[in-house]
Amino acid sequence: MTPIPNRPVYLDNQATTPCDPRVVAAMLPFFTERFGNPHSAEHAMGRDADAAVEDARAKVAALIGADVREVVFTSGATESNNIAIKGAARFAAGLGDPRRRVVTAATEHKCVLESVADLGAEGFEPVVLPVRPDGRLDPDVLRAALATPALLVSVMAVNNETGVIQDIAALAAIARAAGALFHTDAAQAAGKIPLDVGPMGVDLLSLSGHKLYGPKGVGALYVRRRPRVRLAPLFSGGGQERGLRSGTLPAPLLVGLGEACRLAALEMARDNARIAGLRDALFARLAEALPGLALNGSAEHRIAGNLNLTFPVAHAMALMRAAPDLCVSTGSACSSAEVEPSYVLRALGLDEARARRTLRIGIGRFTSAADIEFAAKALAEAHTSVAHARIEA
Repeated sequence: MTPIPNRPVYLDNQATTPCDPRVVAAMLPFFTERFGNPHSAEHAMGRDADAAVEDARAKVAALIGADVREVVFTSGATESNNIAIKGAARFAAGLGDPRRRVVTAATEHKCVLESVADLGAEGFEPVVLPVRPDGRLDPDVLRAALATPALLVSVMAVNNETGVIQDIAALAAIARAAGALFHTDAAQAAGKIPLDVGPMGVDLLSLSGHKLYGPKGVGALYVRRRPRVRLAPLFSGGGQERGLRSGTLPAPLLVGLGEACRLAALEMARDNARIAGLRDALFARLAEALPGLALNGSAEHRIAGNLNLTFPVAHAMALMRAAPDLCVSTGSACSSAEVEPSYVLRALGLDEARARRTLRIGIGRFTSAADIEFAAKALAEAHTSVAHARIEA
């Protein structure tokens, strides 16, 4: 079986998305004739770049329902998450706030878990909450954790492995009632589900360009202005981005991020309807071919393009080797040559054996029906081949 046409079939859109050609077209002039430094306000080229940056800021703000003054540009969601979590905790501590508790969930992205853990070395109290088997955080568990006064709660909007959507508005309300700030990593949510920071009740929100068909190396952090959220910057410099993120802004990348956000706002509903149809077709084909196939995480509360599947017999790595023209992933963390079972899946209650038989499949804007047909056949045939090989061995 060969991929279509003369390329691997890409179904790993939670890892990264291809840059939309319209985004590339919007960026190109800023790599060539419109190359000015957006901080060079004393001449026309600098002012042109600055105007483009501010237009991009407005487009990012529009996607999440924010004021343009609440959008801080960063290098991506990892940096945004670090600024939000460490910045909020350190600023509060610098004012003499006695609270030390920082709360998150066991299924968060590593950059959130590590940021919270890092604060432990500074005298803060990291608290990592379990999730239910469907991948969602129980509001009562959060409420109990906040019986001890906390500075900050950080819960991701959409999980990067399972695609599970958290009830952010409900969780943020609990945090607010307890006097804690609420941050959400929305890297996997932006452009895939509607986001509106006002009704959501969040204080801080992170997003990343390359997760919504924009360029890599750029992202943003929403920082609520009223009432104002104060953060300590991670590093020193020229004071750009209201002093929160110093450094020359990469105008081409920001233009790309803005265009990606504009397209997402326009096309999200249509994209989701088509992508959900492709996802359901793939799952139906695989479930029919492979009895015992299991879907991980909530079926109801998940983004349109995600399937996290535990296969009946074959290990995920063996499946990927048997289907080399299909790009999917395990979602596992790699340490040297050793592939460890996903901590996210273990948090959902999967044992090591099931976790090792699990693949993450991410369907996106540019996935075709032919891609889905290829994937269904490739995975079913690979599973049969691997299972037979195990029996013969």
